[in-house]
Amino acid sequence: MGGQVDKTINRGRGPYVFRINGQNHHKIGSLLPPDGAQPRFTQLYVYDTHNEVENRINSLTNNAESDLDPKIVDGLAKMLNQHNPLAKVIRMARERFSNVEMQPVRVRLIGTRSKDGRQYNLPSTNELAALIVGNGENEGGQRDVIIEEKGYGLRRISENHPSFMALQYPLLFPYGEDGYRIDIPHSDAESTTRKKKTTVTMREYYAFRLMERFHEALTLILCGRLRQQLIVDAFTCLQEVRLDYIRLNQKTIRKEVLCGLTDAVSRGDTTPASIGRRVVLPSSFTGGPRYMVQNYQDAMAICRWAGPPDLFITFTCNPKWPEITEFLANIPGQQPEDRPDVVVRVFKIKLDELICDLTTKEHFWRTIAVIYTIEFQKRGLPHAHILLFLHPDDKPITPDDIDRIICAELPEM
Repeated sequence: MGGQVDKTINRGRGPYVFRINGQNHHKIGSLLPPDGAQPRFTQLYVYDTHNEVENRINSLTNNAESDLDPKIVDGLAKMLNQHNPLAKVIRMARERFSNVEMQPVRVRLIGTRSKDGRQYNLPSTNELAALIVGNGENEGGQRDVIIEEKGYGLRRISENHPSFMALQYPLLFPYGEDGYRIDIPHSDAESTTRKKKTTVTMREYYAFRLMERFHEALTLILCGRLRQQLIVDAFTCLQEVRLDYIRLNQKTIRKEVLCGLTDAVSRGDTTPASIGRRVVLPSSFTGGPRYMVQNYQDAMAICRWAGPPDLFITFTCNPKWPEITEFLANIPGQQPEDRPDVVVRVFKIKLDELICDLTTKEHFWRTIAVIYTIEFQKRGLPHAHILLFLHPDDKPITPDDIDRIICAELPEM
């Protein structure tokens, strides 16, 4: 991964959190290391035999003082060599290298598939890659990746490449099955009158893959910390695709309207760095400066109409809620930090019920407006800050009115 992994957040006894800083991207090296250099992990299949792989893993284990079992790692390497089409391609390249009289060989990872790459139609070796004899200057498509025989640099892999995740997580995709690609059709594309949205988006694809199903294996559910890395990796890919769309459709979002200095000052963009940029983020991009300014202006408009808020309520997520603990009890060994999807789902359900109690059921009497924002704590648990605007006739005025709203309770545990 090209992003910088932040390991300082896991100091202490709190739950494990995977966090990266900077731009995330994946790169792949050459098939063989440069002369006099040690091979990377991506080059072990080409450079070493199975016995040498085991010896190298033993040395790495001793140096790192970890608990890796060389037999298990060697068994995984043999399994990938037998069933993973990407590993088979690398082995074919290694057999080419055994003949020193052959010309230099390159491996081209094909980005376009001729068949549907779903679970029951696993890709074959010929569909995934091709061996190129010579320099291969005229080979390759828009998203193809060319792996050279020897090289000193790294080549970036596109997030839209079907083998993007299979190359980064071979244990999660042992058969080299395809990940997301831009031409996955909707299952109802032919039976409906769908015109604009006929293919699956990246968000829909990863939401489908990360969902737990009773008739499927729990590989992605039981991989622990590796699942957190996969989720962060998928989210960064999703954000990059969204930013690329905005960058390539500046005329569609009316960039010229957003670049004026007077209009920017009237909207609250007083930072000089945000004026005159080549790429403008619209307010529809979550987390962008115009998104934050628009939500702030909406909140101020509500305050101008309803007056100052009356109650400030903080609602915090509890990982020991019975809904979470009962769900995790079905899979032994899982902790709340291993299932952030379950934690945030339960939190959102309870938050919606709380908002309903405050507004519709009038727990604090009549409510005319409510504003809330959801934030995530350092360890990943969400919490919400809620501003409640009460009806003018129901506002707390006397100390007795406030005592009926606020109380302190010491729990038994």
